[in-house]
Amino acid sequence: MISFEKPIEADVLIAGGGIGGLMAAINAADHGVRVVIAEKANTERSGSGATGNDHFLCYIPEVCGEFGPFLEECFGTLVGRFQDRSLMELHLKESYDRVKDWERWGIQMKIDGKYEFVGHALPGRPRTHLKYAGANQKKVLTREAKKRGVIIMNKMPITDVITKSGEIIGAIGINIQEKEPKVQVFRAKSVILATGATTRLYPTQSPGMMFNTAFCPSSTGTGRAAAYRAGAKLINMELPYTHAGPKYFSRCGKATWIGVLRDPYGKPVGPFVSEPDKLHGDATADIWNTCFTDMHKSGRGPVYMSCQGISPEDYEYMMWALVQEGNTAMLDYMAKEGIDVRKHMVEFNRYEPTLAGRGIEIDEKAETNIKGLYAVGDEVGNFCAFIAGAATFGWIAGKNAAERAKAVTSFDKAEESQVVKDRMHLYSEIMGRGQGPNWKEANLAVQQIMNDYAGIEVRSETLLNAGLKYLRDLKKKVYQDLSAEDSHSLMRCLEALDLIEVGETIFLTALERKETRGMHRRSDYPFTNPLMDDKFITIRQEGGKPVIEWRDRK
Repeated sequence: MISFEKPIEADVLIAGGGIGGLMAAINAADHGVRVVIAEKANTERSGSGATGNDHFLCYIPEVCGEFGPFLEECFGTLVGRFQDRSLMELHLKESYDRVKDWERWGIQMKIDGKYEFVGHALPGRPRTHLKYAGANQKKVLTREAKKRGVIIMNKMPITDVITKSGEIIGAIGINIQEKEPKVQVFRAKSVILATGATTRLYPTQSPGMMFNTAFCPSSTGTGRAAAYRAGAKLINMELPYTHAGPKYFSRCGKATWIGVLRDPYGKPVGPFVSEPDKLHGDATADIWNTCFTDMHKSGRGPVYMSCQGISPEDYEYMMWALVQEGNTAMLDYMAKEGIDVRKHMVEFNRYEPTLAGRGIEIDEKAETNIKGLYAVGDEVGNFCAFIAGAATFGWIAGKNAAERAKAVTSFDKAEESQVVKDRMHLYSEIMGRGQGPNWKEANLAVQQIMNDYAGIEVRSETLLNAGLKYLRDLKKKVYQDLSAEDSHSLMRCLEALDLIEVGETIFLTALERKETRGMHRRSDYPFTNPLMDDKFITIRQEGGKPVIEWRDRK
């Protein structure tokens, strides 16, 4: 039997120490409660913002002009309209305060002494993304959390949340600091899920190399799966999101490049810019996010990022910004191989689907339909502003989770919950088998099924039903046969199980949405139905069975 640690009590427990988790921790601690962060890796180098970022979607009144047009522009690119308007409005109104916080703590939010909005922008339209220097952001936020007495438990992934009578009472973690794993139960008055995106759900550009991904490779949908198992609502799961960047060298930051997306003959692919433009970048891939595959399939590709003609000043600016974005490994490789973007075009490509901005449904307090359970960052399903959104709603969640914790008079004995007994049994079985398929086999099987039957090229009722059947068969086999030999491989096994859980919700909601919308492409329903504009699908679990519902965009 896997060993069991003494329960730990936390007024506010935060699952994940990325941008959202750290901001939640800082504000919760400022409200005078005991805060614990349980982080799978290390808060100084974890999450999709681990090595930096250089764009922060925010509204600064004296720079950005009228609020209304600015708000509308925020729905025009990237995640687009698959968000609740009320949450975007709240984010924008809070965002300037978070900019000033970061600036005060030591993150450089101004360029040459002024707020500068560049990239992810269309000519003649409001520019919504503040340029900043985020290379040190995780270290700064970790320092600020520790200054406030936040307890950070690295190598402690949260695997499940524990509820009682529809309210949160705790969570289950796995201590993976040593070879032998140990189960750690947390008694908590509030829990904030901040576990990130859903990498490793679909094959990467280099199939079999699961960790060659643009986002944090260990963000595998755990928060979504844990919330779903507990009865929380997930939303927009059927609508994939893809990012783009250098082909085969998966690194985000397409808006950091000061260049033009061109075809092999040098013709611009999009209509927005024809020469390198520091203020706007090339938003073609934000608007037409299938341009790379469309051009390839038509025989008109590849599509290249061309920085030829860039001014010396803009070139230096771009190279500095790529460092702030966290692209140092790519820059080192380019220097080693003699690649000079002033001379050489770089082929770009669309990356594998993730669920950034598709996941757990929250309200204006960042709370789910389960009392005391909050969610922030990439795993939220009805709002997404990436780094900036994680910062603002992390802050909002921290305050509200702390206030709820103060109102709860005592801790419940979460360790006595049936879910703890069930998960302890599962972990012990996986560790005790000694032989059998490992996590890599399970993860690759998930990727194949998701790509072939719920991919971004085509979906249909027959394909989705077949894929759902295969995924459920895989789930049954994995629960029966999956084996692990140490704490690290057990963690990876549990990630694979979470990916299966998340994948199942995608199949079910994709079957429900009988239209083509965005990258949800139904060959049996090939048009976008205007009657479904601003209609969201939610899915939750009740009595072990999925419950699917529709609601209006708020």
